Amino acid sequence: MHQSKHAVLEFEQYVRARQDDLLRSARRLVSDPLSAQDLLQTALLRAYPRWEHIADKQLADAYLRRVMINIRTEWWRARKLHELPTQQLPDAVFDDPAERHADRTLLMDVLRVLTPQQRAVVVLRHWEQMSTQETAATLGMAPGTIKSTLHRALARLRQELQPHNG
Repeated sequence: MHQSKHAVLEFEQYVRARQDDLLRSARRLVSDPLSAQDLLQTALLRAYPRWEHIADKQLADAYLRRVMINIRTEWWRARKLHELPTQQLPDAVFDDPAERHADRTLLMDVLRVLTPQQRAVVVLRHWEQMSTQETAATLGMAPGTIKSTLHRALARLRQELQPHNG
């Protein structure tokens, strides 16, 4: 599909203006910085041909987040779970002594125990601070499904973060 010159310029301006926020959203979905950049670039490549069809450009961020979630899910499924779940997380070593950085790194590691759908709900509700309705619209799910998925995801995270007595 051929884009009009105006649409191309508009898309380029949008990407320039929103790039940092979109990359932050990608980092919330995948913990590796290079994978996050790949995720964002792939999402932008998929969104570009559809740009002229996004009537309300204020919804472009939500559309791109949804595309990133779909891509992340595809990657997760393609990987066929090469990583094996474990009862105990390995001890992490952090080069950065800042408490906040350590907490964020731990959280990103722990988020890996969630399914892609659970991770998407947690990210949109808690990091992106979307309402249940906004999250449901972004993910194409019923609000009740968002609530139950979030409940199960948070219970799983609490379980994972509890000290293991053993």
